[in-house]
Amino acid sequence: MNRAFSRKKDKTWMHTPDMLSKHFISYNAKFLGSTEVEQPKGTEIVKDAVRKLKFARHIKKSEGQKTPKVELQISIYGVKILDPKSKEVLHNCQLHRISFCADDKTDKRIFTFICKDADSNKHLCYVFDSEKCAEEITLTIGQAFDLAYRKFLESGGKDVEARKQIAGLQKKIQDLEAENLQLKMKVQELENQLRITEISTSPVGSMTSTSPSTDIFDMVPFTPSSPVLPATNGTQPPPIPSRSTDPKRDLFGAEPFDPFICGAGEYTPDIQSKLDEMQEGFKMGLTMEGTVFSLDPLDSRC
Repeated sequence: MNRAFSRKKDKTWMHTPDMLSKHFISYNAKFLGSTEVEQPKGTEIVKDAVRKLKFARHIKKSEGQKTPKVELQISIYGVKILDPKSKEVLHNCQLHRISFCADDKTDKRIFTFICKDADSNKHLCYVFDSEKCAEEITLTIGQAFDLAYRKFLESGGKDVEARKQIAGLQKKIQDLEAENLQLKMKVQELENQLRITEISTSPVGSMTSTSPSTDIFDMVPFTPSSPVLPATNGTQPPPIPSRSTDPKRDLFGAEPFDPFICGAGEYTPDIQSKLDEMQEGFKMGLTMEGTVFSLDPLDSRC
């Protein structure tokens, strides 16, 4: 750390200690990107990373892509890289993981720092473009290092260890929240698939109708098998006559009358003689109640 900022030690720090200890200092810059480097420090290592990212940025610019703008929040706890509009944290580089920081003397707009990634344990070089604040941003990071180192000596290293534990817990919480979100999405997907399966297997428009045991007046609905009997005030209701099972007989057990199948031999002699007498009277012109009837020739179809 001392070697990284040795050329800045003769300059006075720009901010009060409270601004970096209790708050943070914000800067706006363009983010050229990050790339993996082999060593955690070194001027030549940084120069190679800057050349690589500048070349990649020129290619993207020729394709119509603009260099994204970011906001840097510098404190004794680290350097946060945020989206300036949504304030979403894109990268959180803890100060104890930053091993090298420098601004480019050949290009006054460029400044960089190398940070060890917490997940992959790889050293990444972050490169930024700031037209007016490149050197000031580098000095502010150097001041944050100086204040953090003093605080480390005062606390005997306990403060750094506590920050490491807090950072580890925060990372674990983020991983659990991401896992919880994935599980919720998976449960929702399974519920949607279950609904689609139920709709496809059930017949369209089919409804299971169940006959109610009672109606709205809490009475058993009438059915032919259970006829409703009148109230008898506690007395025994009259017996219901049993219906004949023979379809050729009526309610009283007699055979139904059919004039088309009744012949002359089916009547008694007295009835037959009366019928013959009436027929003879109709032929002669029988008068009944002042009206004369005559028997016209019957249609053969009758």
